[in-house]
Amino acid sequence: MEAFLPKFFLLLLLLLVSGAFWTTKAAGAGATFTLKNNCPYTIWPGTLSGNGAALLGGGGFELSLNDTASFSAPPGWSGRFWARTRCLLGSSSSNGTCATGDCGGVLRCVVGGAPPASLAEFTLGSGDGTQDFYDVSLVDGYNVGIGVRPSRGSCRYAGCVADVNARCPAELRVPAESGETVACRSACEAFGAPEYCCTGAHGSPATCGPTRYSQLFKAACPAAYSYAYDDATSTFTCAAGTADYLITFCPSAADAQSKKR
Repeated sequence: MEAFLPKFFLLLLLLLVSGAFWTTKAAGAGATFTLKNNCPYTIWPGTLSGNGAALLGGGGFELSLNDTASFSAPPGWSGRFWARTRCLLGSSSSNGTCATGDCGGVLRCVVGGAPPASLAEFTLGSGDGTQDFYDVSLVDGYNVGIGVRPSRGSCRYAGCVADVNARCPAELRVPAESGETVACRSACEAFGAPEYCCTGAHGSPATCGPTRYSQLFKAACPAAYSYAYDDATSTFTCAAGTADYLITFCPSAADAQSKKR
């Protein structure tokens, strides 16, 4: 019995270590994205790859209230996710319409969503020692709130919880037929001026700063991009291969608080 006990505890220790190894995400393993619809209506998420990789979720799909959908992305993947709202869509190839975020009237997007649309953007690291970069961007305007919650607790929550449509200036509003505001345009889209679009003489961080319109977006959503060079407080990182990401459309304030660091 005395000889058996040390061997038993050694075996138990090996099993525990082995279990810890298999439940820890390996560095450079890419990431799993889970999209959750917390909006009080159906949305049609769009997905777009930025580096020629296969589209996650086939480019787009329908997501009902409280439903989720998960997709795995390889190391080095980059792309974006957004919500389309008030859609009348059929099959992947048939023509249809969406009130916001439309990508050519089809279910499965092969181009980005038409602004205004809130975006969740990612560039995954490609191996050990690299980083995942992620952000929520309102540079192309706002249609619904988006939150990005990494599964690793040391990586920060990013997103926009506030209802920007409710505080959108009249000159930026996109109204539905019923008159309610369904999206809020960026000043660049609304006016096309270089100082709002960070183009021409305003095409560098030194010459393109925040405007009263971008400051409105920033005040509503401090952890989201408000204009093109809003990097310092809007880009987040996590060690590559160590976290998966929950992307919530219409997140609650509690969602954001749960991952503040």
